[in-house]
Amino acid sequence: MTVDNSDRARALRLTPVSRETEERLALLVSELTRWQAAKNLVSQSTLADVWTRHIADSLQIFQLAADQRRWLDLGSGGGFPGLVIGICLAETGGHIDLVESNSRKCAFLRHAARLTDAPVTVHAARIDDVINGFAGRVDVVTARALAPLPQLLVWCNELLRTGALGLFPKGQHLDAELTDSSRYWKIQASTVSSVTDGAARILMVRAAEKRADP
Repeated sequence: MTVDNSDRARALRLTPVSRETEERLALLVSELTRWQAAKNLVSQSTLADVWTRHIADSLQIFQLAADQRRWLDLGSGGGFPGLVIGICLAETGGHIDLVESNSRKCAFLRHAARLTDAPVTVHAARIDDVINGFAGRVDVVTARALAPLPQLLVWCNELLRTGALGLFPKGQHLDAELTDSSRYWKIQASTVSSVTDGAARILMVRAAEKRADP
């Protein structure tokens, strides 16, 4: 399956970027399609419209906190949103750490980061093993299609407590996840509608405090 070039124009209308950033993103897409057959980095069904489904979907996350400089992406997979955010940070200044336990995907993340000159550090590790080491060191934490909200709050508790903003894109089950999470957490959060999917929203978590008696 090949990338639909018209999808690139649509995606960039939704989430405009500079020419330099667009060129770096195009390089990322080129490498993704080249590695896809061997590494299965993203769902094959999303490859034709990768610009909307993955690039624009990631860009809108960055644009919610584009003034922040220290980012962390959990479960980075094929690089969305982490590599896209890294490419944006190459122009605006800053750094992003990517945490991914799959060594094959880490190889792609490192390769793509070098090729696009993105300020990225890849950590080949389980989230549980490294997460608390980032407490107080990041401004924003992201996780896309990784885990339900209750689990994300467990992982990110110390990050949120020390001032990080959580940006978590979610689908149609967000309300149920919020209800489930409220049994265990007091959450300060808001939502923003996705520009790429009418049924999706991005949850912006500013604080989460564990309830004493769930």
